[in-house]
Amino acid sequence: MTITTGSTSTAEADQVPVASKQAAEFRAPVPEDGPAVWELVENTDGLDSNSVYYYTLWFRDFTNGSLVATVDDELVGFLTGYRRPDEPDTYFVWQTAVNPRHGIPFLGVKLFQAAADEQVAKGVRYVEATVSAQNKAIIMVLKQFAKKHSANIETRVLFPHSLFPDSHHDEVLYRIGPLASE
Repeated sequence: MTITTGSTSTAEADQVPVASKQAAEFRAPVPEDGPAVWELVENTDGLDSNSVYYYTLWFRDFTNGSLVATVDDELVGFLTGYRRPDEPDTYFVWQTAVNPRHGIPFLGVKLFQAAADEQVAKGVRYVEATVSAQNKAIIMVLKQFAKKHSANIETRVLFPHSLFPDSHHDEVLYRIGPLASE
């Protein structure tokens, strides 16, 4: 999982982010969000790219575990996640990104917490995500979430870098739980 902020385009680079006067609204994604999410991923360093079709299909079939963040009906962030078929009490957070141009403090953190808390309220006992060992900011988010829920964190390499054809890092699994709904 990567909670990251998107790169800015040349036109946006000249603009200084201004703190939003409005909070982002979180909602379940719809297939029509696919192109905007794809564009956000394409403009975000460090995220694996997928096709527009992939996100459109994901938002049809896995909307229950995913969220988008909007400001004035503009998509400014997203999170994809799902309940594992072989372990339905486990929620896996797969990909997330936010656009920094709106200047909303901690939007990625809030998006993660909202999605994970929603799943915990629906009976999830474990939250999982894979993270690069170098991604200290995300590791801190996961630790804060575990602390909030008085839960343990287990880590192990889920997929070693040797499985990937490029210079991909090890995918380290963070498993938080057991969790109890509040």
